[in-house]
Amino acid sequence: MRRPASNPRRVTAPPGRVRASGGLGAITGASARLSGPPGQSISLVEVTDLHKAFDGNEVLKGISVSAERAETLVVMGGSGSGKTVFLRHVAGLLRPDEGQVRVFGVNIEKLSEEELLPLRRRMGFVFQGAALFDSLTTYENVAYPLREHTNLSEPEIRERVLHFLSLVGLGEESLELLPAELSGGMRKRVGIARALVSEPEIMLFDEPTAGLDPTNSKLVADLIAQLKSGVCDTAIVVTHDLDLTKTIATRVAILIHGRFAAVAPLEEILRSREPEVQAFLAGEATTAWTSSSASA
Repeated sequence: MRRPASNPRRVTAPPGRVRASGGLGAITGASARLSGPPGQSISLVEVTDLHKAFDGNEVLKGISVSAERAETLVVMGGSGSGKTVFLRHVAGLLRPDEGQVRVFGVNIEKLSEEELLPLRRRMGFVFQGAALFDSLTTYENVAYPLREHTNLSEPEIRERVLHFLSLVGLGEESLELLPAELSGGMRKRVGIARALVSEPEIMLFDEPTAGLDPTNSKLVADLIAQLKSGVCDTAIVVTHDLDLTKTIATRVAILIHGRFAAVAPLEEILRSREPEVQAFLAGEATTAWTSSSASA
């Protein structure tokens, strides 16, 4: 039996930043980041009147929301509600039928794959199933984005890989393990380390606690919460997990039947008297759309 995974360390950035291999994708520190007057919130993501349908089934029905710098926006919804469809639009993996998606101040809905690439390099995406390369070890999985998109030397890559694996509670004993040899919780944390290794400006999490036992769910929730004071202070998380939401959320958007029933700070959501919100939080809400075209 595999030993329980160790607790992740507090997440802090290592000295220096990643030197990208050139072009708009370079991660160059504060000068490349959006900024504004002191005290003014900065929207890293703005979604406006977003519509999306699959095979005539309308999944998203004109939703609008923004994610501000230094907040964790949690989008909650049941299975088939369109949470992942929303997140894939933010990452530029889907194109809206109508509406706008603005990321880092750029409208992305009509950009080519080549034009999207430098923007995606500023994001860290953690897929629901971790999406690790089956034939690569833990070390090679985490090193992959650095080898593909930076000109770091191998010693520098190794230093960063070890650093970020240690932040998610994984030591050198995990370096040569293949994904099939990792527990579900370990795979999820390797996915988080891989997303963090390039020091993104915003993290996107797709159901980060799905399929995990309560112990590993809490480890992942605590790790995401620690990101606020570490290497990446902004995140969008889609989930149906209320306990996770209570641990990490700054604001919450509840997606029901393709529309946001509420978008508000966590405390206001928990106190809401809106019938749809109360029903969802009580586990009574249902969704009207299910399709193999897109997961929840």
